Amino acid sequence: MCANCGCQGEKATILDLQTGATTSIAGAHHDHTHDHPSHPHGHEHGPNDASDHHHHDYRHGDHAPHHHKGIDVVDVEARILKKNDELAAKNRAWFAGREILALNLVSSPGAGKTTLLERTIGDLAGTLPLFVIEGDQATANDGERIRRAGAAAVQVNTGTGCHLDADMVTRALAALKPPPGAVVMIENVGNLVCPALFDLGERAKVVIFPVTDGEDKPLKYPHIFAAAATVLFSKIDLLPHIDFSLAEAISNVRKVNPYAKMLQVSPRSGQGMADWCDWLRAELAAARQSAFA
Repeated sequence: MCANCGCQGEKATILDLQTGATTSIAGAHHDHTHDHPSHPHGHEHGPNDASDHHHHDYRHGDHAPHHHKGIDVVDVEARILKKNDELAAKNRAWFAGREILALNLVSSPGAGKTTLLERTIGDLAGTLPLFVIEGDQATANDGERIRRAGAAAVQVNTGTGCHLDADMVTRALAALKPPPGAVVMIENVGNLVCPALFDLGERAKVVIFPVTDGEDKPLKYPHIFAAAATVLFSKIDLLPHIDFSLAEAISNVRKVNPYAKMLQVSPRSGQGMADWCDWLRAELAAARQSAFA
């Protein structure tokens, strides 16, 4: 189970939307005591095997240990996260060795992550090679939307799991096969809690903060906002029609993360999309440069 939510990451599947091939996998939480299968990429890893760029450890709260049939649950949780972090480090090294920019997009459900990706794919068509890993508990609806928008995509359905983990990303990459110099967007399951716990090997977390949510979201879910490199205020075309204080929301982000870059975007109207695309280009350039650091 997850460290906090208790979900079971079993019955997960990976669908290659280019070929239709489906692979069933046991989630990273299926077996807590055995070694994880070897990394399935079939390639040597890059030079930065254990980099922790943009990775924060917000996993261990002040919870008292629980016991179940003689098993220390806190110890089990620690082992789950340790296994995940080991795989995340391998993913990060794989990305670095290929000068790939990997981003972990996180938000509450309905924040507009897929719509943002659709618009981004269209705006950057022919200029940046974009590849997408789509995470949902069920259906390939979002993955099909991405494919129709013009990007190669792999759909990961987590079953009863409420987040992606590093093993799922590893296996999705084996199907997706992004080329060197690509941008890999990982759209996580809609959830502001567990994605803060599970490193995927990404260069940065991007939190999508729709103006249809409350201004106090960063205070209610501080761990994910504290871990974000960038916060995107989305659906800003709705601001004239709703009761939402952008200034208050920005202040609340600053309270938990003084260093996050903040952008305002509306994929529907196009407002702010140029700034978002410029940020992506700059991050890709930095990822390529850091591969030789």
